[in-house]
Amino acid sequence: MNSPQNSRHGELLDYLVVGGGPAGLQLGQLLQAAGHEYRILESGQAPGTFFRTFPRHRKLISINKVHNGTDDSELNLRMDWNSLLSPDDRLLFTRYSKSYFPHADDLVRYLADFAEAFKLDIAYDTRAERISRTEDGFTVTDQHGEEHHARRLVMATGLTRPHTPDIPGIETADDYAEVSVDPEDFTDQRVLILGKGNSALETADNLVETAAVIHVAGPHSIRMAWNTHYVGHLRAVNNNFLDTYQLKSQNALLDGDVLSIEKDPDGGYRVRFSFSRADEVVKELRYDRVIVCTGFRFDASVFDPECRPELVINDRFAALSPAYESVNVPGLYFAGTLMQQRDFKKSTGGFIHGFRYAVRALSRILDERHHDRPWPHQQLDAAPSALADAVVARVNRSSALWQQFAVIGDLIVTAPGEPARYHEEVPVAYAPGSQLAEDSDYFTITLEYGPDHDKVDPFDITVRRTAQNSVDDAFDAAYLHPVIRHYGGGELLGTHHVAENLENEWDHPEIHRAPLAEFFARELDRRPSPAGR
Repeated sequence: MNSPQNSRHGELLDYLVVGGGPAGLQLGQLLQAAGHEYRILESGQAPGTFFRTFPRHRKLISINKVHNGTDDSELNLRMDWNSLLSPDDRLLFTRYSKSYFPHADDLVRYLADFAEAFKLDIAYDTRAERISRTEDGFTVTDQHGEEHHARRLVMATGLTRPHTPDIPGIETADDYAEVSVDPEDFTDQRVLILGKGNSALETADNLVETAAVIHVAGPHSIRMAWNTHYVGHLRAVNNNFLDTYQLKSQNALLDGDVLSIEKDPDGGYRVRFSFSRADEVVKELRYDRVIVCTGFRFDASVFDPECRPELVINDRFAALSPAYESVNVPGLYFAGTLMQQRDFKKSTGGFIHGFRYAVRALSRILDERHHDRPWPHQQLDAAPSALADAVVARVNRSSALWQQFAVIGDLIVTAPGEPARYHEEVPVAYAPGSQLAEDSDYFTITLEYGPDHDKVDPFDITVRRTAQNSVDDAFDAAYLHPVIRHYGGGELLGTHHVAENLENEWDHPEIHRAPLAEFFARELDRRPSPAGR
């Protein structure tokens, strides 16, 4: 049900949030806690409409590890990829499912309970059909002709339109969003699946027992998440199909481009395919079914031309500033999976366990920019030992830095003769030029993989790996580890890599803490690090 506030459609709110999925609920809870006037517009009858359909085979690939050997709620969030952030410990997804890869229906139920627990102001059955600019901000017109007004607009709709390649005849194929998920409907058929991501391989795995032949095709090589550490690349839970290909069980991966799809009168398909691995040789292949699993994109069609955001990455995403604001439409912000434009296929901005922290950062950016509320901070003694202690404590516990590796970090601001300010969970790209670091030196603290981590086979024991707990090799560490950088006057002045540790415990007095304290002492004296390290 809508809250009583929803009757006030004509008022000018501080914020309109379009989309009542995980990001919209997360931002709504934060805006409400901050005392801002807001409303969430949701096209469905309940929160999380997307997850009522997707993933089609209903198994989430966001992990849900319930038993971690600790009762530290912050540490547990490192292994809980579905919970939203809230002050209520009862609102954890781990209370809704014990499955490591849970059912999507459990997430739908969780989101509904989250919205109800906080009595969020949500207008259901309210689909944004037109977004226009006004003198005071934005107006959203819904399918009923009702207008909603706010000074600022936050798009939290996710990727709602199919990202369909420009291939002649592709409109005759089945789309991932609508194709049958009953394997019996494909018995003894030859099936072509376009795409090489999780939706494509999830679809292929579902048909292994019934389809006669399955080909999975695309112009790029498959990338495994265990290599790249990008959890949107192919996950092990969806890769059984690869085994059937490599062991010659009539299935195959095709590397190249589909040039055309033509449907025969008998209902079959003739597909012209250009093979990348065979000097672009073109062959005509015959199939009974073609399924398009090529992903989704942001729908910008609802915006009037004067406030339509610039699009990037094959027009799939709005181009965002470091503050998650449209680069060409002031006051238009983005939350949720749309935030991944800032870290596309590099970190976790496209997933709940990543964007929940980016949304919290956005709420603080909005407070700082529009409500004269500075970013929360703690004061610290600026002595090197005190700064080292603070950093060691945070990197050994923080879930935000763990999940949003290299993208969100902590910030220590220093000025001569003053206590240091420790700000948590700041987008590292936002810090330069922001109010946080104005006219001061500052240090960023992030967790990062090494620069070439995706080029190393993690299972090849013949490949030289950086020694665990090696101070001398820390700069070349490939696995996740803390990195501290010193900036001043707009320049990078020094960088320190904390040595890797198998169990991610960076708290050894000699190996981790002492070199870090020495780095702070050197940098606070403005002495450059040896070799820039």
